[in-house]
Amino acid sequence: MMADDAILVAHDLTMKYAGTNGGMPALERVSLSVRPHEFVCIVGPSGCGKTTLLRLLSGLLIPTSGRVEFEGQPLVGPRRRIGFVFQQANLMPWRNVLDNIALPLELQGVELETRRERARDLIELVGLQGFESALPRDLSGGMAQRVAIARALSHQPELLLLDEPFGSLDALTRERMASELMRIWSRRAVTVIMVTHSISEAVLLADRVFVLGPRPGSMRLEVEIPLARPRTLDMTYTREFGAVADRIRQAIESA
Repeated sequence: MMADDAILVAHDLTMKYAGTNGGMPALERVSLSVRPHEFVCIVGPSGCGKTTLLRLLSGLLIPTSGRVEFEGQPLVGPRRRIGFVFQQANLMPWRNVLDNIALPLELQGVELETRRERARDLIELVGLQGFESALPRDLSGGMAQRVAIARALSHQPELLLLDEPFGSLDALTRERMASELMRIWSRRAVTVIMVTHSISEAVLLADRVFVLGPRPGSMRLEVEIPLARPRTLDMTYTREFGAVADRIRQAIESA
């Protein structure tokens, strides 16, 4: 589906990495569109090109063929209005929480007090009050990812891309972080595209879920999530939730 009011549109994205015998294919003719303020998740089997797709949508990679349009313009490189959260928090170990969050603003030349004020607002948003002076070594995995999300939001992006941000967390922390991400998204007018291996996480968080087939990844299914918002973890035990999750699971298993 290509929405007329889409903030991001991908047209027939194909990606091959350089190598012998014509290179290694990662994606094949993937098309999608994302509306402003929408929450979208991308799922699929391991190695199907989910991270490659996310990097193409961020401008960090250029496709072998096809194109990406962001806010109606061709995307040919990283944009300040696109934030990215990687699988690992990748915090600067010598900088405390406040200064890690403020780093993108510092690189942009924003005045000291302005960037610290914005960083304090984001610390409150992600629920890390009292940890402003903590170093990364003193944070749990979930807290470090909160810092990474706040850092990605510091320059007020229109689009936030997350690559399996909770993959290294234990199950209970992962559930708690999913709830936190829903809260943060509801308070910020930002569009989110998130890669996850968890079907239940995708159904809980997303307005729509895109399912990729095995490598080279191609679009197998697009699912509108019919669950009302706001959502809670209790919804994961409902029949409606289970039916949507089963549909996605079957699309992955049959791929």
